[in-house]
Amino acid sequence: MRLTVRVTPKGGRDAVDGWTCDEAGRPVLKVRVSAAPADGQANAAVVALIAKALGVPRSAVRIASGETARVKRLEIEQAAEADLVRAFGSAG
Repeated sequence: MRLTVRVTPKGGRDAVDGWTCDEAGRPVLKVRVSAAPADGQANAAVVALIAKALGVPRSAVRIASGETARVKRLEIEQAAEADLVRAFGSAG
């Protein structure tokens, strides 16, 4: 399963802020983490937050693209579309 997220590092807390759409109209999950973007800290926080919300191990969540960008594409094993809706609500 793939999931696109827009990350706000140094956002004060680790939280999911809901769905939005990118400029092409595709759904993107807004995520904020308290970690700074230095040394991969924010990426690790994003992986931990998504894994916890979906109830999967951190090793099941991988950043497929966008490691240094705010918009990241995640690949998640052991999760289905229904798990995303349960954890984050409907994208649209």
